[in-house]
Amino acid sequence: MNKTKTVAARPEDERLPIGATIAYGFQHVLTMYGGIIAPPLIIGSMAGLDGAQIGVLITACLFMGGLATILQTVGIPFFGSQLPLVQGVSFAGVATMGAIVTNGGGLPAVFGAVIVASVIGLLIAPVFATIIRFFPPVVTGVVITTIGLTLLPVAAGWAMGGNREAADFGSPQNLLLAGITLVIVLVLSKVPVGAVSRLAILLAIVLGTVLAAVMGRVDFSAVGEGPIFALPSPFAFGMPTFEIAGIISMFIVILVTLTETTADILAVGEIVGTKVDSKRIAAGLRADMLSSAVSPVFGSFTQSAFAQNVGLVAITGVKSRFVVTAGGAVLVVLGLLPVLGRVVAAVPTPVLGGAGIVLFGSVAASGIRTLAKVDYRGNMNLVIVATALGIGMLPIAAPTIYDQMPDWFNTIFHSGISSAAVAAILLNLLFNHLGSRARSDASVLAAAPTRSIPVAYLDALEDGDSVVDGKVVDKDGNEVTVDRPEH
Repeated sequence: MNKTKTVAARPEDERLPIGATIAYGFQHVLTMYGGIIAPPLIIGSMAGLDGAQIGVLITACLFMGGLATILQTVGIPFFGSQLPLVQGVSFAGVATMGAIVTNGGGLPAVFGAVIVASVIGLLIAPVFATIIRFFPPVVTGVVITTIGLTLLPVAAGWAMGGNREAADFGSPQNLLLAGITLVIVLVLSKVPVGAVSRLAILLAIVLGTVLAAVMGRVDFSAVGEGPIFALPSPFAFGMPTFEIAGIISMFIVILVTLTETTADILAVGEIVGTKVDSKRIAAGLRADMLSSAVSPVFGSFTQSAFAQNVGLVAITGVKSRFVVTAGGAVLVVLGLLPVLGRVVAAVPTPVLGGAGIVLFGSVAASGIRTLAKVDYRGNMNLVIVATALGIGMLPIAAPTIYDQMPDWFNTIFHSGISSAAVAAILLNLLFNHLGSRARSDASVLAAAPTRSIPVAYLDALEDGDSVVDGKVVDKDGNEVTVDRPEH
């Protein structure tokens, strides 16, 4: 059997050996596992569920995340971007769903709102896809950079222990464990063996967990609790109910999700080095919305692309979408085998934090690389980048900045990613599309010309004169003598 990888015309269609495919796929699962179980933990707690019921929510989210990932990466006609994007429950809707739960509607009202809002999102997905020309590098670079920067606080929280209420949150032991994991990632990345360097994140997480076990900081007691195998039960928390207020608020979340997923599709397309057009974006958004509409049937919530896994694609250089498909299959298995999910959940959060620093930092670095391609001469692109990045960082630097604003505003702009995307898109429209292009002297912040020549030189030229190989020639091809100042 041929075990060599197959290089395809599109980078994302590359097929790796089955062992490498599964290993890299499992690495994707470990990278996003903490993120995918956090929303059901938060929402389940707000709904007053007990531990077993919250476990059902988590299992459902793993199961649906796996199916959504397979749909997104493999693709069927009109559904799926066929890019290495991992899907899971979006953080964008946690606050809104929590508000619906606590206002008396309970989980059935959340599920009903998600179904209706997602169906509407499915209908308008092609509209989002048609605006790809409004996502030049000055916009995508800002968004990708913001994705990385907004995820770094998550890595910091993991490195400190994850639970802010814990007595050891931010303890030297947690930070030491995160630091050692980070060092392991860096050391393994330098190993001149492709299989090792590409699996640096996974191996570092495994070695970090082993070290944590030696330090007595891993708790495997919960692994044996609960069933080994369990099928997701349709409508386990009751039939969905439909409340207008909840549907409207969830539709705002869907708009944010569409914006973030569009940004993630463009980001991973840039990292992979493949063509992303409006049809591909539309197919990716439709897969997102279809998965979100079906998720409540099995007790899950809105689905979206996971930005941290975009960072994993960047840091490992593994661009194959089939690797992520394998990760989706692992998620489905975890959703059917809760015992395996409990094993993965035993990985200490400081270990994830150490690996997350590299992962999330690489997303920001990819955005900076995109911004380096932007032409800043004679336009307002520098102003666009500066303003949009600043707006995107506001909710990160001051998380309560929009607490007194209306709920709809808070839902959109509390996310640094969506606020930066909205700002970059609007500013790009204003300065680069509406009316005449901005002049280089339109703002003190506009980039200055890199060089200039005296106007007298231009006055000395005649019609037909040109510069060839550094020499001035006339219309007949004869060299024109240049009087230099020293002469």
